[in-house]
Amino acid sequence: MIYLDNAATTPMSSAAISAMTQVMQETYGNPSSIHGHGRQAGKCLREARQELAGLLGTKPQHIFFTSGGTESNNTAIIGYCLRHQNRGKHIITTAIEHHAVLEPIEYLVENFGFEVTILKPENQEITADQVKHALREDTILVSTMYVNNETGTLLPIAEIGEVLREHPTAYHVDAVQAVGKLEILPEELGIDFLSASAHKFHGPKGIGFLYAASTDFDSYLHGGDQEQKKRAGTENLPAIIGMVAALKDDLEHLESNFEKVQKLQKMFLAEMGGVNYYLNQGKKNLPYVLNIGFPGQRNDLLLLRLDLEGISISTGSACTAGIVQVSHVLQACYGEDSPRLHESVRVSISPQNTEQEMITLAKTLKEIIGG
Repeated sequence: MIYLDNAATTPMSSAAISAMTQVMQETYGNPSSIHGHGRQAGKCLREARQELAGLLGTKPQHIFFTSGGTESNNTAIIGYCLRHQNRGKHIITTAIEHHAVLEPIEYLVENFGFEVTILKPENQEITADQVKHALREDTILVSTMYVNNETGTLLPIAEIGEVLREHPTAYHVDAVQAVGKLEILPEELGIDFLSASAHKFHGPKGIGFLYAASTDFDSYLHGGDQEQKKRAGTENLPAIIGMVAALKDDLEHLESNFEKVQKLQKMFLAEMGGVNYYLNQGKKNLPYVLNIGFPGQRNDLLLLRLDLEGISISTGSACTAGIVQVSHVLQACYGEDSPRLHESVRVSISPQNTEQEMITLAKTLKEIIGG
């Protein structure tokens, strides 16, 4: 079996598994309990928050543990906008965002009368100038992703952050596909909220975090004082420890991981010589995600044939899983009638993949397509 759908989820690292195993065996108390077992768990939780904050160049009070990227996005978008709706009800986002950003914004529009400006890619790119021109006096939130989950395209986060320094709006960044692959220092980038999910960087599923520059947002989980009263519920300590261990491991090998994945992508494309294909991407991309199309080839049948050969790739977001749907990202980039919508697949690579796996993928694709 060859797994090349790492943008959907990644295998857990040995560092994460080891750290989680130890805490599950030794530190099983409730961090909120005042007895010895609870204090031990509380100490472990505080140390994990402090270590994670250090990896992001910030302070522990800016880190809030959540169940993952979706909850982090919802908390930032809905929590901030409802708290500040008296200042304005205008939101800016992009047409290539994950549904975990687009749907919370749609919820605010439909239920609370917010307005949204959705920026469309220009030559497959979102620019800081687009954001600047869309700003209004009543704009209270700009929400963009850091790296697109379907194409690997990098958005100009630093440039957008610089534009927004002169405007009172808050800036939310969905960094789910970027954390663990890039060094990210939200305070330097002018980011007010940043969302991340552990299972995208070799940590466990069901855990993530939200960086928040302040606690000036509403909570929608009530029933406890955890997470500075912003996220009620007993903290998932084993998963938190696993997440921090996975991120620390990734960042310690940041450069070598990047170089390996870049090499694997180049090797795959070299092996595809002689095959008619095109790439769906912008000018700046991370090598971890490769969106590739084959003229005249139906992507649903291609996925099925590859799966029968024991190779797992996808067409894009796994959060609409179960059926192959038209990509709203490619639709925004290339138009509703583009054949790319039905010909393109996503190959997402991890440092755990091997050269032989990339060669096997290319060979199998050639056999299927007839190149």
